[in-house]
Amino acid sequence: MRALALPRHLALLGILALWTGCAGETDPSQSESSESNLDGFEDASHLLPPPPDTWDLLIHNVQLVDGTGSPARTGGILVHAGRIYHVGPVDPDTLSARDVVDGGGKILAPGFIDPHAHGDALETPGFQNFLAQGVTTIFLGKDGSSPLPGELARVMDEIDALGPWVHVGWFVGHGSLRVASPSGYGSSTPESMAWMEAALEEGFKAGALGLSLGLEYDGGRGADAEELARLGSVVARHDGVVSSHMRNEDADQVELALEELLEQGRRSGARVHVSHLKIVLGNDVAQADGMLARMAEARQTGIRVSADVYPYTASFTGLSILFPDWARPPADYDEAVRTRGDALRTHLRERVLSRNGPEATLLASGVWRGQTLAQVAEQEGVPFEEILVGLGPSGARAAYFVMNDAVMRRFLTDPHVLVSTDGSPTMLHPRGYGSFAWVLETLVMREGLLSLEEAVRKMTGATAARFHLSDPTRMSVPRGVLRPGFAADLVLFDPSAVRAMATFEAPHALALGMAGVWVSGVRVLQEGHPLPGMTEGKGPGGALRLELTYGAIGTDM
Repeated sequence: MRALALPRHLALLGILALWTGCAGETDPSQSESSESNLDGFEDASHLLPPPPDTWDLLIHNVQLVDGTGSPARTGGILVHAGRIYHVGPVDPDTLSARDVVDGGGKILAPGFIDPHAHGDALETPGFQNFLAQGVTTIFLGKDGSSPLPGELARVMDEIDALGPWVHVGWFVGHGSLRVASPSGYGSSTPESMAWMEAALEEGFKAGALGLSLGLEYDGGRGADAEELARLGSVVARHDGVVSSHMRNEDADQVELALEELLEQGRRSGARVHVSHLKIVLGNDVAQADGMLARMAEARQTGIRVSADVYPYTASFTGLSILFPDWARPPADYDEAVRTRGDALRTHLRERVLSRNGPEATLLASGVWRGQTLAQVAEQEGVPFEEILVGLGPSGARAAYFVMNDAVMRRFLTDPHVLVSTDGSPTMLHPRGYGSFAWVLETLVMREGLLSLEEAVRKMTGATAARFHLSDPTRMSVPRGVLRPGFAADLVLFDPSAVRAMATFEAPHALALGMAGVWVSGVRVLQEGHPLPGMTEGKGPGGALRLELTYGAIGTDM
């Protein structure tokens, strides 16, 4: 009772001190795997200024799922100036706040983090497709494509000036580096290698989180093991992450591609991460088990490897993956058609038939958008390979129905595999609008393959730890878990009400079920709807910059 007689801000200081004193204790169930080491989140309460007399936000009567994998607990949260001050028991009758939210027993979790996204933060800063799923932070510059390091700092500054409605972290694209280097699409030379290493250093100085590879694409295909190791060494010096769209995701090649990435990690010492882990045309869950076991074995030898997955059985990319190397840049396509047309048609026919046939290729851009390759061929009265020859390797993007549902589920249940979308506001694939909602709706609520706490961990704390977002020595405002000093990126939801509404027929249908989403303590979504004027003016998000360091080894998942 004596504490209640103290001034409000002094009484709360006692609560904060109690929380700080417990912050280092081991959570009894932080994860389904002891390897995750998520209890290593650093304390950030020392970053907080003295608590105010009136809070910006008080949320009470909720089940706190804090992002570490710990069991949900009843309580609430106090927020001021975009940061969390207190997580635990709260009494709304004794506290003053500008915005008081009764959570009605719903789940309150950290805002979700998408480690592999696409989009233009300057063109579509609202990013409603992500917010509707509860995603408050996205990573761009993936698959080897990004602004050049000399432009990255300027792009980040422009993003901050505009004010997006989510936070945006950036990777330096390896393919973009190669094409701009003296070697272009060719093999690297000492001159081009030095240029790429210096450019990558510049990217880290701008605040990049790491290096992204797109080894299946034209810009990155020419890289050899030596080039990857040397660039990986630059990443290792800053303890960043190499995030790789691997060289080949087909069932008969994907394990070799994984070995290439693990070798890059072994030779360079860099953290390595598999983007959108999948097995194209692979229906054997045992193969997925084998790949996960290989990554676990690599971790035991000191190679820090993880992955992310989007939960759909169709991939999405350009037509170039169907074409032979000699008909893709830097080759002259018109010359290839003129001199090797029959061989090209034969290759395309065999390639498509090996990928579940023309019915499994859904065109997503151009004049035949929304039709399968089989439908277009029938409509035009020509073999499907003729359609592809006419379009060329850069003529359209498509969804390819080439993955197995059971294999994808196996990947998603591994504790070292994170949830991602690989989507954007404009992409004609439902993953950009539904991935996080689908995991909650299907894997947690309908099938019970993941506990709610573990699913949230994969969407928040594990991702934040992997990419240093939760490290207050590397990130000016840490995020990813519900702890004092961390960013007030929050999501309030009833798991039984979450629905992924997007389909291939309606890929831009927003997810349902998020009762509230806050970005830096600012409410941006209420009962699934953007607040009035949300898409106008400056949003509460911005560019995330990793603090530069050399030779650091930080908390890992």
